Amino acid sequence: MDSATTQRLLISLAATLCLILIHSPPVTSANENPTAYEVLQDYNFPVGLLPEGVLGYELNSTTGKFVAYLNDTCSFSEGAYQLKYLSTIKGNISNGKLDSLEGVSVKFFHVWMNIVEILRRGNDIDFSVGVGKAWFPIEYFEESPQCGCGMNCGRRQARKLLTNPSVSP
Repeated sequence: MDSATTQRLLISLAATLCLILIHSPPVTSANENPTAYEVLQDYNFPVGLLPEGVLGYELNSTTGKFVAYLNDTCSFSEGAYQLKYLSTIKGNISNGKLDSLEGVSVKFFHVWMNIVEILRRGNDIDFSVGVGKAWFPIEYFEESPQCGCGMNCGRRQARKLLTNPSVSP
């Protein structure tokens, strides 16, 4: 090959490489961790199980043990329920199951009870307080509630978590 042919071949190769790089999707770094909300989705849960403002989390992907951190305690009312999250939430996560929960409670009939387990069952989310459980349609949890006002903040529409007929002892 003469030098003019070699030069054209190198220019063509460089142009092809530039086109490939320009049209390739960006590669994410292995150091980029998913958010706590993305982790919930990875385990088949909606993001609305956690309120807005999770600062960080720790997850042992082998055992499923997790800890999520909020800036402060968080509480709000949704229909007939009052919910409270401590600044640290702990438990175990696996596909469609959160158990050994600590740091999440619900006020039901004037009594605060710890939510100890959350299960995904098809299009429902089951919440267990140990002595009883309630289930709600998954669409109630498509968005994360905001501390202080839940889903009643600004222009957001409230989810209707009224007294749920789907409560069992």
